[in-house]
Amino acid sequence: MLEIAGIGAAEERIYRHLVEVRGAGVDEIVQRLHIREREAASLLSSLHDKGLVGRLPGDGGMRYVPVPPDVALQPLLARGQEALEWARRGVEQLAEEYRAGGRRHDAGQLVEVITGAGAIRQQLRQLAYGARSDLRWFCKADPVALRAQDNDEEFELLAQGIRYEAIYERACLEQPGMVDNVAQGIRAGEVARATSALPVRMVIVDSSVAVCPLMPGSTTGARGEPTAAIIRSSTLLDALVALFDIQWAAGTPLHVTEAGELADFADGMGPGGSLADDERYLLSLVVAGVTDKAIATQLRVSHRTVQRRITALMQRAGATTRTQLVWQAARRDWLS
Repeated sequence: MLEIAGIGAAEERIYRHLVEVRGAGVDEIVQRLHIREREAASLLSSLHDKGLVGRLPGDGGMRYVPVPPDVALQPLLARGQEALEWARRGVEQLAEEYRAGGRRHDAGQLVEVITGAGAIRQQLRQLAYGARSDLRWFCKADPVALRAQDNDEEFELLAQGIRYEAIYERACLEQPGMVDNVAQGIRAGEVARATSALPVRMVIVDSSVAVCPLMPGSTTGARGEPTAAIIRSSTLLDALVALFDIQWAAGTPLHVTEAGELADFADGMGPGGSLADDERYLLSLVVAGVTDKAIATQLRVSHRTVQRRITALMQRAGATTRTQLVWQAARRDWLS
């Protein structure tokens, strides 16, 4: 039982005996446990070196007394855990060296292809729960294997300190329920931006692996079944990371109110003439290119109300067109 703390079976037997009798000499241990005197002395010396027993001089010779288990074993267990952690890291490093060596000799190991929505979903979950720092998403309309509404692990990982960055294309935001879903994620800690269109679907985990869905049947020949490529450390992965960075820099930050929806404007102005949270939310959707009709549907307000509030923002910005409104919003840093 104590082997994980570095205590051998024979040592544990002697220590348990000492705990039971509260102390004994070498002769007593030899008689009670039926072992040789030299073996008993060697085991007691080892236990003393490990801090499990103490020595007390007596009339009949040296007596050995047990150190309380909680005092003696906790430091050993702590060292054992530390050793296990070092061993785990060593195994991970060795495994990565093995994979890297394999990739150098077999370029096919750079990209792994998996087939089927279930398999892709399972792989995405495994990668997400294995993340150590961040996940970065390209969110396009009509997902292949994972809808945003089903991404339950995001909230668990955000609570654990994992950073989520997501770029949503306009068509994705216009799908039913998506604005509310994005607002929920942002309130939980997600950092989101929007853009008119994205080139691919993708998730990048810790800048060390990426998953990109492919066209159904394009690689495996299994028509109707979605496929995805898992791309590990390589110049190809570096290119995907750079692509995300470019799209992120060009994207429009998305903001939400505390309630995650638009509220009525009193006078169309925040304190001191700055944008209020609900104004910033509306403006971020406009800059992202979401249509007035889609905004009205998602936010459960009338089309006319959306148009009126956009007109109020244009008046504040001194803009006569929406293009000018977008330009003024960038110049005035309204969405930073």
